[in-house]
Amino acid sequence: MAQQVQHLAERAKGSYNRRTEIETVLTRRLDVFGEALPTLSRQSPTFEAIASLLIAALRAGRKILVAGNGGSAAEAQHFAAELVGRFLRDRAPFAAIALTTDSSILTAVANDYDYEDVFARQVEALGRPGDVLVMFSTSGESRNLVRAADRARAQGVPVVAITGAHHSSLERMASYCVRIPAADTPIVQEMHMMVTHLLCGLVEEELAE
Repeated sequence: MAQQVQHLAERAKGSYNRRTEIETVLTRRLDVFGEALPTLSRQSPTFEAIASLLIAALRAGRKILVAGNGGSAAEAQHFAAELVGRFLRDRAPFAAIALTTDSSILTAVANDYDYEDVFARQVEALGRPGDVLVMFSTSGESRNLVRAADRARAQGVPVVAITGAHHSSLERMASYCVRIPAADTPIVQEMHMMVTHLLCGLVEEELAE
């Protein structure tokens, strides 16, 4: 009986500790977002310029290429999915390709050339003047993204970078860059999703019939 009581007490303590951790994490998010969002809102002109670029490309029958690594690869796919599928409204699909999804292309290029070429090679194959390349990167320094940006610019494809707080190589190569005003990678990634929803919402509102 005593052992059962002790076991229940330990389980209750563990549950309490988990609840405390959950509350701490959520409170931290509230504080960080409360600080970051007003700063991010000061980049409204950049958001407007990016939206105009995306809208012009799609209206002209061009396409949006999207890339990123790791969690940013997932966000690239999310971005493309919102355009090809739908965001909030039923409408015609918009042309977008996530360069992170074809495992045969990624592994072939990495094996036969270099992993740093996995996106640049696809941009060279698929990118045409008037398309737009959107890249997500918390650091802004990923070599495969920097190479892709360089290739895009050489082919007349404007580059949009969505990065973390620091100035970066990717920002310097981009036509437009949104920098998330947060230090922690998970929070930057969470705010990248907000950027995706904001931009896709602006595009959809303008182009949906």
